[in-house]
Amino acid sequence: MEKVNSITLNSFLRRTMKAYALKAHIRLQGCELKRIGRSRHWLLNANFEQIQSIIEFIESSNEPSWLWLAKQLKSEYQHLSHEELLRIAATIDKVTISALIARSDCTIAQARKVIDELEGLD
Repeated sequence: MEKVNSITLNSFLRRTMKAYALKAHIRLQGCELKRIGRSRHWLLNANFEQIQSIIEFIESSNEPSWLWLAKQLKSEYQHLSHEELLRIAATIDKVTISALIARSDCTIAQARKVIDELEGLD
């Protein structure tokens, strides 16, 4: 079962221009985006692939007010477990250290350990 991350988005609507388009794309990815009570904060529930898709969408768009969200989402998946890195590496064709680092923002040591384990060297 895939891990679902719960990420608090503080002042989501106040910090984001064209929030309706961003919310629509987030929900289109299958993520759950909901307001926390009556506050201005929102909660995003998404797995790793969904988070990555949202980041790619934000970075490819021409909306500078969305970049704070991409930065926050990137910081959320920097602490992936070894099992999650193995799962990500297994989905990459001809996995290399640089490809794994680019896909998951892991360290070189983590990438080497995962690839060695996949190749049966560890």
